[in-house]
Amino acid sequence: MSTPSPSSADRISQFEKMAAADPSNEMAHFSLGNAYLQAGRAAEAAVAFERCVAVNREMSKAWQLGGDAMIKAGWEDRAVKFLEEGYAIAASKGDRMPQAAMAQLLESIGRKAPVTQSAQDVAADAIRVAGGFVCRQSGRPGTKMETPPFRGKMGEWIQANISKETFDAWIRQGTKVINELRLDFSRDKDVEIYDGHMRDYLGIDDAVMQSFR
Repeated sequence: MSTPSPSSADRISQFEKMAAADPSNEMAHFSLGNAYLQAGRAAEAAVAFERCVAVNREMSKAWQLGGDAMIKAGWEDRAVKFLEEGYAIAASKGDRMPQAAMAQLLESIGRKAPVTQSAQDVAADAIRVAGGFVCRQSGRPGTKMETPPFRGKMGEWIQANISKETFDAWIRQGTKVINELRLDFSRDKDVEIYDGHMRDYLGIDDAVMQSFR
């Protein structure tokens, strides 16, 4: 187990207090699980993500990270059940990137992802073949943004890959993140927390981040 840095310990303590104070705060459980996972505390992360999806079953990313934490904790049977349920939810919502990540996690322990093909998937594939715009994150047909939402390579990537509908949904979710986690953008660590949630929501993973450098 890795030893968390003081900043990680501070974040964990902050999210532990928030989750304990309001067990219905899905973002507190999600952020706590993510902080535990980054600190190498996989078993505790798994429990936090279970609590997150108990509050909000629609958070595909929480199912993905929870399954990852369970595998790292050595709870493979529990991970299979969790990932299969999360995979089905992500598929029904069109959350393509978490869905694909959960399939990879299942394959890493010798299991296959459930077979799903919704009418939405078929329609999106047809639009993609015809040259239309399909959101990389949701897998759904959408509106391509006319301009990047902000400056820099990340803004350009979002314009090229994320539909206006998905980005507008993030703005609504981002407001919830700010309010529920009581973020203050005058503090660098709070800006970092907000940016981390945005990257998770839009599917900007480490590989994508590397491409910006």
